[in-house]
Amino acid sequence: MKKLITLLIITLFFSCHNQAQVNPKQQEVINADPIVVPIENGKARAYFASGCFWCVEAIYESINGVDEVISGYAGGFTKNPTYEKSNTGRTGHAEAVEVIYNPEVISFATLVDVYFGSQNPSQVNGQGPDHGSQYRSIIFFQNDEQKKIIEEKIALLEKQLNTKIAAEVYPFQKFWVAEAYHQNFEKRNPNHPYIKSVSIPRLNRFKAKFPELLKKDNK
Repeated sequence: MKKLITLLIITLFFSCHNQAQVNPKQQEVINADPIVVPIENGKARAYFASGCFWCVEAIYESINGVDEVISGYAGGFTKNPTYEKSNTGRTGHAEAVEVIYNPEVISFATLVDVYFGSQNPSQVNGQGPDHGSQYRSIIFFQNDEQKKIIEEKIALLEKQLNTKIAAEVYPFQKFWVAEAYHQNFEKRNPNHPYIKSVSIPRLNRFKAKFPELLKKDNK
């Protein structure tokens, strides 16, 4: 009886955290036409989800040509998502980042290389210790050229690694900025247990892998 109850609890937990991806409203997001974010003052914007946004924000901020990275939510069907709502797995959103960059210094293709090179590309519904649809990997495109770049890199990675790449490919729709306390979280909280045990090791692994891309003060 105890085993049966445990099984039911586990089943309910995972169905709760994965229902966003089978929701008809989620399918509408996946099938939508991408929205193009115009270049402003010479700066372009790109959007990525790859586990905890504290980690991803720190990785992209270390890259030469990136001006700013903002943590938030994207990929879902719910308006005005919050951290608490997103963590239920029912909003469709994943923790994501907005990367504001200079396309004269770094290309979208290189940002995609950073994306796949800074995560476990085969981990489904999460990264590292973080599990659930709100931590799933999504890479967003704004036009056919970006979609082609993403699909070609996924195909090459799958061939090289001989495994299925877990990242979902979505047309960009909207980015919702996260609460203020999430912004620059790793920099402001270097002694936080999660930052020390997960974020900083992930950042250091990335730095060792892509030293040529780093800003001078991040090497």
